[in-house]
Formats: sequence, C-alpha cells, structure tokens
Amino acid sequence: MSEKYTLFHGAPADMRSDREMRCYALLDSLGIDYLRVDHDPAFTMEACARADEMLGGTICKNLFLCNRQQTQFYLLMLPGGKTFHTRELSGQLNVSRLSFAPGDAMVQYLNIYPGSLSVLGLMNDGEGRVRLLADQALAGADRISCHPCVNTSSLCLSARDLFGVFLPAVRHDVTFVTLSDA
Repeated sequence: MSEKYTLFHGAPADMRSDREMRCYALLDSLGIDYLRVDHDPAFTMEACARADEMLGGTICKNLFLCNRQQTQFYLLMLPGGKTFHTRELSGQLNVSRLSFAPGDAMVQYLNIYPGSLSVLGLMNDGEGRVRLLADQALAGADRISCHPCVNTSSLCLSARDLFGVFLPAVRHDVTFVTLSDA
C-alpha cells in the first residue's frame, strides 16, 4: 500500500482483512461516525504523525501491560506525546510489578498483532480479560485517533462515542489514571 494520506468518511469500499472489516461493521452498526486515513504500516508514533495531522484528533499511544504473573492484563491509552513510567502506574493499580505483556497474549485476548494495538481491539475481548486504562488527559478530549485493529489505517472518532457508546457495547469500562508529563 502506498502512502496516499487521503481523508475518507467511513469504511473502505475495497475488501480488507476480516479483523479490520469487523471493526468498521461494529462502528457502523453502533451509529458511530468516524474519519479514516489509509497509510503504509505504522509501527511508531512518528509514523502515525501525518495521518494524525489530517484526522485532527488526539493521537493515542497504546500499551499492552500485565502483572508479573501474567494473570492481569491492561490496555493503557495515553496521549501520543506523553512518556510512560511503569512505577507511577503500578502504584495507582496496586500492582507490584507491571510490565509489557507478551505479543502472543495480545493476539490471544484482543486478536491484534503488535504494532496495531488499539482500544477498538476490546471488541474481541468477549471474556473481559483486558482492563482498559486511560490517562486522565483523554477524559477531556474531543476526538480520539486510533487504528481499526490494523496499522495500515487510522480512524478518528468522538471521545463521547468511544467512551459512551463503543465501550458499553463491547462490555468494557474505562478506568482513568493520572500520569505525569515528566
């Protein structure tokens, strides 16, 4: 796929992976309006920058975390420019050792491969194994940008729809945490 950076409204007309198309189908069935930009695979925040400029939302960095025993899993959303400090979040969750979860757990619980992690992957967590955490700064966001479970497109939807329509539909809650800017 070449970098086109064209802004689209809604799902693509061409067939994509089942993972991606199921994401669009769910958003559409929930009446959630979204903008989309297709792009080359984006594995870093820097690679997402141009798409995010076009979308105009708050780009989110998404981290898949777990406790030491790998019995508790967390999806952490934070603003793209914010630095993550494990100790700070561990204290708020009362988890002694928080670390990055293995990629195979991400595939198992969210049906997403590393590099494509997104809050929209919670649609695949029917057993509620993954707890959603979001930095408090996102509570006041107007629009949020994320991947549709693949890293070759980026979407922008209202934070109100994400937190108030999507999450209840996939039976997940959000826990807001406070992460410092330093």
